[in-house]
Amino acid sequence: MSSIKESEANYVNPRGIPQAPFVEKVEDYVQSRDQVESILKSFQDMLQKYKFMEMSTLRREAGLKEKIPDIQKTLDMVKFLDASCNTDGELESITTSYELNDTLYAKAKITPRDTVYLWLGANVMLEYTNEEAIDLLSSKLKSAKDSLESCKEDLEFLRENITTVEVNTARVYNWDVQKRKEDREAAELK
Repeated sequence: MSSIKESEANYVNPRGIPQAPFVEKVEDYVQSRDQVESILKSFQDMLQKYKFMEMSTLRREAGLKEKIPDIQKTLDMVKFLDASCNTDGELESITTSYELNDTLYAKAKITPRDTVYLWLGANVMLEYTNEEAIDLLSSKLKSAKDSLESCKEDLEFLRENITTVEVNTARVYNWDVQKRKEDREAAELK
């Protein structure tokens, strides 16, 4: 007879995070009182791993929340330039402000073209046609949004497992305290 739910014993979420087993019957889970300390230590190790994964996922989520608006803004601009380039076949200059620094902007007149340059990171910039840029940015935006949803699911999953491990720890600890109390009372009666 197992004191851990069989459905939880080997479950792993889609991103490979294992589910913490819930100890249903402490007396079945702890074979002897000598095991209590090692069981509590294993629960603490598991709790630390879950908290580390939670912090890592929170950082990833924060990065995605920062990145998604930038991708969206770039995609909107490329779509605007593409629409400006395709009207009437005649190219008109557009007056715009662009950011030089965090609080410093300059005005410029630009003539829309059928190509744009995108920063890819690591000081790399590539030229794309408007259609290629829209496809690339759309796929990056979708990927970032999907990753953000995965982060949210993982955080919920991790928080549930942190709670489960904390409850298991409390139950094993309280069981041990109760057994010690019973042993003390039995020794006093003798």
